[in-house]
Amino acid sequence: MKSKTTKPASRKPAASSVSASSPSIRYALFDTEIGRCGIAWGEAGVVGLQLPEGKDSLTRASLAKRFEATEECEPSSEIERAIAAIVGLLRGETSDLSTISLDMRGVPAFHQRVYALARTIEPGQTLTYGDVATKLGDKGSARAVGQALGRNPFAIVVPCHRVLASGGKMGGFTANGGVTTKLRMLAIEGAKAAAQRSLFDGDGSFGFDPTKAVAALGAGDPKLRALMESVGPFRMQLKTTSSIFVALAEAIVYQQLTAKAAGTIYARLCALFPRPHEGPTAEGILRSSDEKLRSAGLSRPKVLALRDLAKRAADGEIPGLADVHRMDDDDIVEKLTAVRGIGRWTVEMLLMFRLGRPDILPVDDYGIRKGYAAVFGLKDLPAPKELAKLGERWKPHRTVASWYLWRAAERAAAATKGT
Repeated sequence: MKSKTTKPASRKPAASSVSASSPSIRYALFDTEIGRCGIAWGEAGVVGLQLPEGKDSLTRASLAKRFEATEECEPSSEIERAIAAIVGLLRGETSDLSTISLDMRGVPAFHQRVYALARTIEPGQTLTYGDVATKLGDKGSARAVGQALGRNPFAIVVPCHRVLASGGKMGGFTANGGVTTKLRMLAIEGAKAAAQRSLFDGDGSFGFDPTKAVAALGAGDPKLRALMESVGPFRMQLKTTSSIFVALAEAIVYQQLTAKAAGTIYARLCALFPRPHEGPTAEGILRSSDEKLRSAGLSRPKVLALRDLAKRAADGEIPGLADVHRMDDDDIVEKLTAVRGIGRWTVEMLLMFRLGRPDILPVDDYGIRKGYAAVFGLKDLPAPKELAKLGERWKPHRTVASWYLWRAAERAAAATKGT
């Protein structure tokens, strides 16, 4: 499926720093998970990427100023493939950007070496400026590395967001939103220190075989089978976490907010502490004043909830990843709902989307109830207790059933909106 791009705009060419004799540079805007980005290209390949500036007009102006990109048009097939790869990467998908051709004419030789090395950093991994300098064979060039990345015209394709200052600090980031944008990109890619990844082998993997679950559900429930055949393959993706504490802290921040607003606040919270791409720590939250935590955009109730979570974690009351994988679902719910601001639904989302548990049916979830009513032709939504009883027939595969019921709710909402 092609990425959504803007139609060519008829407008007066903007002023440019590139000479009039330069080849024509074209550009397009396209939607991503971090906003509408811009891409500029010429005969020799991509000349630059522009991260979102908040408004399309500002993004266009930046493209015109930086690259003399004065002609907005539909992307060529090669640029369309580049856009699709970038969009996929910013959705957290496996996406190869290494084949995107970059026009390096006019880029200093040292910068080219820095950019080439940066392109070898895999999603989810980070290096420091010093690490890059060492890999280039010049340990004393860390400052020059930082300057080169600060002038990187190929944002995302040359992933300067994966290069940090010493001690894991964010360092500078010239895109709109600054380090918040950098943190958001790292969060999408699931960036974590290698040591944290080893805390639990299998984190991010389902504890069941989705194919067998779909087959078993379809064999026992014709209406659910029809829904599954209509929707297609089970595509639920798990979000890895370095710890239960980090997962719950993020859940608290996200409660009752849009994903975009919550993502911004969570990034600001993380940025208050060292190595922010690894998430907040209990110690960091306990040492911080209310004013400092509120400065990230947190409400007072969420500050209180985070403090309660941090205190319980410091006291050893929050289980680790290895511990929860030895606990059954009900025990995890009982243990974690003792935290202020954490309800059963929040823990059920953790069980499903973080831990990959096979048999979760969030009966209090409006979307689940709406989906059930749509699939089984009910006029009214089933009550949570009724849905719990009705869902017994889907054991032990209720997580897969839940995912498909959410898809049914989305279809019902789309149909209602279209009428």
